[in-house]
Amino acid sequence: MRTIERIYIDGAFVKPHGEMLDLFDPARGEVFAQVRLADDEDARQAIQAAKRALPLYARTGKAERLELLRNLHDAVLSRAADLEEATILEYGAPVARARWTARYAAESFLHAAKTLEDYSFTCSTGDSEVVMEPVGVAGLITPWNANAGFICSKLAYALAAGCTAVIKPSEMSASQTEIVTEALHSAGAAAGVFNIVTGRGEVVGAELATSPDIAKISFTGSTAVGKAIMKAAADTVKRVTLELGGKSPSLILEDANFEAAVPMAITAGFQNSGQACLAGTRILVPEARLTDVLPLAKAAMAAAKVGDLRDPATAIGPMVSTRQYDRVQRYIRLGIEAGATLVAGGEGHPDGLGGYFVKPTLFADVTNGMSIAREEIFGPVLCILTYRDEDEAVAIANDTDYGLASYVFSSDPIHARAIAARLQTGRVMINGAPHDPLAPFGGYKQSGLGREYGAFGLEAFLEAKAVLGVG
Repeated sequence: MRTIERIYIDGAFVKPHGEMLDLFDPARGEVFAQVRLADDEDARQAIQAAKRALPLYARTGKAERLELLRNLHDAVLSRAADLEEATILEYGAPVARARWTARYAAESFLHAAKTLEDYSFTCSTGDSEVVMEPVGVAGLITPWNANAGFICSKLAYALAAGCTAVIKPSEMSASQTEIVTEALHSAGAAAGVFNIVTGRGEVVGAELATSPDIAKISFTGSTAVGKAIMKAAADTVKRVTLELGGKSPSLILEDANFEAAVPMAITAGFQNSGQACLAGTRILVPEARLTDVLPLAKAAMAAAKVGDLRDPATAIGPMVSTRQYDRVQRYIRLGIEAGATLVAGGEGHPDGLGGYFVKPTLFADVTNGMSIAREEIFGPVLCILTYRDEDEAVAIANDTDYGLASYVFSSDPIHARAIAARLQTGRVMINGAPHDPLAPFGGYKQSGLGREYGAFGLEAFLEAKAVLGVG
């Protein structure tokens, strides 16, 4: 059995001091490796390394940072095939998803470089000059559902801003982290500019959140953990960016092409095997058109291939862990007990599959007060809700604790934009719009604080200093 026993501090690979943790292959439900976790002392050493590196790195200019970002892109891209394989084995991602995420991780550095290239760190207002300066040492905490991508995207913007960083990746994603770390090391950054410490959230994450030497936390994960980080960070008044949970609506308007819109809405709900914070898990359709929608939805469900992770046509892989599998099963039971109609799927494993695979599931006759409509399930479980008019559709869409993303389907772009303007979410995707890596990403309400990506993501790592009397 393979063992991972290295973390990265001050430009070197070192052995951490913590416990061993089993890593599971979700497709089989079997242990395939072990990782030794970092402890609080490892975290403190990483923080001090980043603190030592900060004064020099913060004074670097655009040219030096751009060169580093491009070198980091090349280094991660050179390991894309290895990262793809690790994502399939460790996370259970279908190959098409794994291939996309591996390349997205590398491309994050180019997106940050483009942003940096176009960004001015000084501007004038009134009689004063405003200078944007790096906030300091950043603590970057990444989730298991997109570990490599978030390591790279968070690090890219921190480095573009002139910050040094300590990264706490998900301990469940240690194989991906190992590959990314080796790639980043090969790019030749100065020692301490970034440090990667794999450990538990309540140990390493807590050290980052409470350390007076960490100026900024950027966290992606659950709303519950995000709230705990906010509380812990308050004592040292850290700057905090939180990208948290979601319960995103997909509004299919009366003038939509239903034959195209319904399958796209199902796809939006099943992205990343349903383990995505922006998945469109609530599908809102006109009440009078429900009889048209259900056959289309059943056909889309039947076409959503689950199983062989090496098949490019596979859309849905297993849940990441037995805990996540059990969570999804519980919500399916709650939906049935609440009186929702099971259109497809249900409890248990799909035929012929074991591990942590679940049946892709669709409920109809769902009201917005049901648990399956209000709580983030984080699996391939979707709900169809009906509305009588567009005011009710918007009211249902906004009646949630979350506000990360929403989807609007309409044949009229002006109509779709008008509805988008009424939705309380950080992103609105119209007719299945593709991901825009430079558009701000983040949520309203309990979906988080602040934004990532593009100029907004860069400024999340900057402080504004006003210099008066310069003119």
